[in-house]
Amino acid sequence: MIIDGKKIAEEIIVSLEQERAAFGPLSLGVLMSSGDAATESFVKIKSRVAARLQVDVRLFKPDELEQALQCDGIIVQMPIDNAEALIAALPREKDVDALGERPLVLAPVAAAIADLFVRHSITAAGTKAVVVGAGRLVGVPAAALLRDLGAEVEVVTKNDGSLAGLKDADIVILGAGEPGIVKPEMLKEGVVLIDAGTSEASGRIAGDADPRCAEVASVFTPVPGGIGPIAVAMIFKNLFALKKAKENSDR
Repeated sequence: MIIDGKKIAEEIIVSLEQERAAFGPLSLGVLMSSGDAATESFVKIKSRVAARLQVDVRLFKPDELEQALQCDGIIVQMPIDNAEALIAALPREKDVDALGERPLVLAPVAAAIADLFVRHSITAAGTKAVVVGAGRLVGVPAAALLRDLGAEVEVVTKNDGSLAGLKDADIVILGAGEPGIVKPEMLKEGVVLIDAGTSEASGRIAGDADPRCAEVASVFTPVPGGIGPIAVAMIFKNLFALKKAKENSDR
């Protein structure tokens, strides 16, 4: 089954449109360095969803955190200069990507994966899962989610572990950012394959999985159009949740 992430994202966004009336003006600050094609694509997609939800998106340079703090939520768009310092300085109540310590919301990619599991009755408990990549946006939150759901989780990076373990994995989450690194013959028949790896290849956005992996996977999220649109919708779901929590605490 090839997942239509755009369709799922649309359902989530329509639900958020119904919630939007409960809030006044909303703004989302995006801290970013000069981006590559993938980064610019992500920001454009987020901006389109923001326009539908009447959220004012404001772009800031890495040294403009103070100005960004005036927004209701903040994204630290990776890769970015001074990433660690920016994340450390980010208030929990504005951290829509759940990058900092003790986040108040689930990281968007993890939330998107959890949503897919519910929609397609995928059970992680008792399974073997392999997460490729240990980045803040995909690998770390995805591994944490799978452990919470009861899976035995192995994290593979360039310096630790081997892709050979993919052959026995029931669930594979990709977040390495290396186009086509995973081939069909490396996978177990019927694997749940969530490709959240995005990078630029010949001027186009590509995933970590060779598209032919869909032939052996029972569930497959393509790039583009798979987990990405769902994760973007989850950013705004997080923004609404954080805003609602702040308004409740201010009462």
